[in-house]
Amino acid sequence: MASNSSSPAGSLDGAGVPSSQGIAAEIAKIRSLALVGPAGAGKTTLLEALLHQAGAIAQPGSIERGSTVSDHDPLERKAQHSLHASLVHMNHGGIRIHAIDTPGAPDFIGQSLPALEAADTAVVVVDAQNGLELMASRMLDAAAQRGLCRLIVINKIDLPELDLPGLLTQIRELFGRECLPLNLPAEGGAKVLDCFFNITGQTDFSSVGQAHQALVEQVVEVDAAFVDRYLNEGDVDPRELHAPLEQALREGHLIPVCFTSAKSGAGVAELLDVIERLLPNPSEGNPPQFLRGEGAEAQPLQASPDPGAHVLAHVFKVNADPYLGKMGILRVHQGTLTRNSQLFVGHARKPFKVGHLFMLQGGKHVEVEQALPGDLCAIAKVEELHYDAVLHDAPEDEHIHLKPLDFPVPVHGLAISPARHGDEQRLWEILSRLVDEDPCLKVERAAQTNETLVYGLGELHLRMLLERMRESYKFELQTQPPRIAYRETISAPAEGHYRHKKQSGGAGQFGEVYLRIEPLPRGAGFEFVDAVKGGTIPGQFMPAVEKGVRSALETGVVAGYPLVDLKVTVYDGKHHSVDSKEIAFVTAGRRALMEAVKEARPLVLEPIVLVEISTPDASIGDITGDLASRRGQVNGTRTTMPGSIIVQGQAPLAELASYQTRLNAMTSGQGRYTVVLSHYEPVPPNQQSALISAYKVREEE
Repeated sequence: MASNSSSPAGSLDGAGVPSSQGIAAEIAKIRSLALVGPAGAGKTTLLEALLHQAGAIAQPGSIERGSTVSDHDPLERKAQHSLHASLVHMNHGGIRIHAIDTPGAPDFIGQSLPALEAADTAVVVVDAQNGLELMASRMLDAAAQRGLCRLIVINKIDLPELDLPGLLTQIRELFGRECLPLNLPAEGGAKVLDCFFNITGQTDFSSVGQAHQALVEQVVEVDAAFVDRYLNEGDVDPRELHAPLEQALREGHLIPVCFTSAKSGAGVAELLDVIERLLPNPSEGNPPQFLRGEGAEAQPLQASPDPGAHVLAHVFKVNADPYLGKMGILRVHQGTLTRNSQLFVGHARKPFKVGHLFMLQGGKHVEVEQALPGDLCAIAKVEELHYDAVLHDAPEDEHIHLKPLDFPVPVHGLAISPARHGDEQRLWEILSRLVDEDPCLKVERAAQTNETLVYGLGELHLRMLLERMRESYKFELQTQPPRIAYRETISAPAEGHYRHKKQSGGAGQFGEVYLRIEPLPRGAGFEFVDAVKGGTIPGQFMPAVEKGVRSALETGVVAGYPLVDLKVTVYDGKHHSVDSKEIAFVTAGRRALMEAVKEARPLVLEPIVLVEISTPDASIGDITGDLASRRGQVNGTRTTMPGSIIVQGQAPLAELASYQTRLNAMTSGQGRYTVVLSHYEPVPPNQQSALISAYKVREEE
């Protein structure tokens, strides 16, 4: 078997190299895949076909009937599309295959991205009819950044009027010449022919011989010895190319393309053989990006897929079932995890005992005795587990963590409240569980308006959240129109002063603060400087001043939104030897900042989002005109498939409320869009005045 070509920056077992037991025979029999790509590409149906082909299920389930293994949640079956990452496993040819089915809607990318942390191969499923949609491109890019081996599967090859040669050409133009077909469709998409081990056969386009030659040439390029043999002999037996093939996959020098039809079964058996024979096992893929230490001091470390080493595992998903409790779903990277293992969660000093260890088959929990490096498994009823937790059995590993993923910022907001008075505490308990499950959900409490605000990645994201609360937790809600995550800032320097003096009988309260503020570049955040000289504000009270300043930043000054991008310098003040207390300086710091902001030409900022709109090309004029009317602009367009185009632009998020309804009207229901936060800009003057006036009304009520 091939080993990783890169030398480790560190070793988690302290030996510097994997132990002699590291490349165990059992490890070589494990494959882990994450099926990713756009909604509707057929990931769940393809997984059903693979499970059936491998003999794991008697008959493939149906999305329409709600009988698939991976879409086991009642809400998923009702919606007829995946909402959560779901695990299944199967055996084929002596190989144990773990597969993660992920949602394809951009609103649920918080479920899809973590799946890449658990897999050795990202299988990007593309709809042969719709072509390269946005989520296919995003997940290919994310897998490349993670260093994963990638496999592209073109599904639905038996549909009429397809341009499969054009789609393959487009894939190679967008993602490079390393995207090469491992097989080709034949007989109108009724079957596929292997092009790696086979050199003859009649296909629907191109030729098996040409595809075989291209694959072999691409693979031998990574190994000088095979290059010489190829040049001298004209061909190399593919059965001898396992090591250079795995190296080519690791380095992204080869991204294989396979063709399938999950519904008819064409190419499914061949895909299963590709998984078994060609895709990497845990010792052949690129290791995860572990770090030891915090911040700039963190050092890279490499896990060793050694079943004899100490345990190292990573929680990439949490399920918070209202009846079964919290379940952590994890990938074992090193060591052997067994029932009754004693594990630490990250920095925790006290270990927990693994009572039950499960392999998951959709909604079914199959209890197992152990899990090896590369296995995906689950531990239930351990409240300390959380997303991104590192589990280990060595106390010295407490500062090990994975390099964080870059998740999109949730910018779609909704104000929610319980329908029944007195349920506020239960509301927060439920929201806490749901936030545990989804790293792209955010909940906050708006002190000024006394509202609970939930932020997600889009309208669908929030709609499914509310549906989940009603269906799974039987919790009825009231909702307010979506709130936009506005921010406040300043555009000029200013000074503020406040003396807090309160006397009531005995000891009083006294604190006085002088400060100046100045704007920082957009996105710089907040900076606090203590420039007091001569002890006019004793050092023990400066944290209280900063606490008061930060409380004003959180609640805002002119419109009730958080203050950002400013520097606060406290340069003078007064105290009293008897009456000065922390609460006095908290109040003085807060009020001094508020006075300064009012003189610093405050601005209200609004989120500007990058928007990508997929539309039939006949609707392009309506789309661009409508975007301009929403204070947006078009940055460019690109063609995906004949008759379809993607418009790229930007617009204020506030202008995109209920945009999908408008998009449906302009495109006869065929349009889709996604947004990603880009930056913040000042709102127009008339809108700023309206926001400030609305805030004053709320304050007076």
